Amino acid sequence: MYDIEISKRKSDHIRICLDEEIEYKAKTTLLEEVHFFHDSLPELSMNEIDLSTTFCGHHLAAPVLISGMTGGSKDAKPINKALAKVAQDFGFAFGVGSQRAILKDPKLAHTYKVRDVAPDVFLLGNIGAVQAAEISTDELEELVDVIDANAMCIHLNPGQELIQPHGDRDFRGCVGAIARLVEELSVPVIVKETGCGLSPETLDRIRRTGAKHVEISGAGGTTWIGVEAKRAQGVQKQIGNLLWDWGVPTAPSIQYAKKRDLSVIGSGGIRNAKDMAAAIYLGADLCGMARPWLVAQSEGKEVELAEEILEGLRTIFCLTGSTNIEELRLKRCMFGRNLRVWLDV
Repeated sequence: MYDIEISKRKSDHIRICLDEEIEYKAKTTLLEEVHFFHDSLPELSMNEIDLSTTFCGHHLAAPVLISGMTGGSKDAKPINKALAKVAQDFGFAFGVGSQRAILKDPKLAHTYKVRDVAPDVFLLGNIGAVQAAEISTDELEELVDVIDANAMCIHLNPGQELIQPHGDRDFRGCVGAIARLVEELSVPVIVKETGCGLSPETLDRIRRTGAKHVEISGAGGTTWIGVEAKRAQGVQKQIGNLLWDWGVPTAPSIQYAKKRDLSVIGSGGIRNAKDMAAAIYLGADLCGMARPWLVAQSEGKEVELAEEILEGLRTIFCLTGSTNIEELRLKRCMFGRNLRVWLDV
């Protein structure tokens, strides 16, 4: 018998993300304030454009991550399988949702397993920092092994937990746990936010742990404070609605991390190839999307989304006269006023 409470919460999250309006209301990612100069004489062929990259030593056909979303419920398994197969077929990276459910009920492990359809993908495991502080490195190594992960995301989500009914309230020990796992875990550790972005101070703290990789998951896309506000009641619901737009936008978060010499997965509100190009210019090594993949999979259009992203990136690279990622980053670019304000701290 599955852990009913966890499985219900996971199913609730999927339903809310598919059926309800849970985007930031006033705050944006600020990726829209990255303006490329148009090149009318690109002097290149679309066939020359190379989107490939390397992350944590793994070659990828394009700088695209299907970010961790789900696992731990009957609804999660087909989503993970379908999207992992897209990652396999197109050379993207793929992440699973929080594996906390496996700690509570090992029988849920099969909802995360995708190696049968995605034997070659760069696969990211996922566990909360609070849970990482509570378990041993050996126990976390089992979570790596059970899905055959290439890296482990340690996610930070105090905003979500504080609004979530029965969520975590004690976040002590997380910094030490990250430092321990960076030193002891057999795979790279990626410190990942969950929709509220990473501030300069948080990034300084992460860097001191020895971690070299972060996933920004900035403000401006899906608000997980908002998702939990949909599920909460009373005071927690009121606070969730009050803090609906809480967080550091994606664009400045990427720059803050890059200035600290961290490898960066840019995510949080990335919705298309134009957002990805802006994130890459700002310093993202990979670009992660979550909700657009969930919606596409629910409509049977995940392959179409992958093709649209790749064709969009190639088109933008051509229109800026860039044959690869390195060349794109050397182009001139203009930043809007609001983004410049966030960067000037």
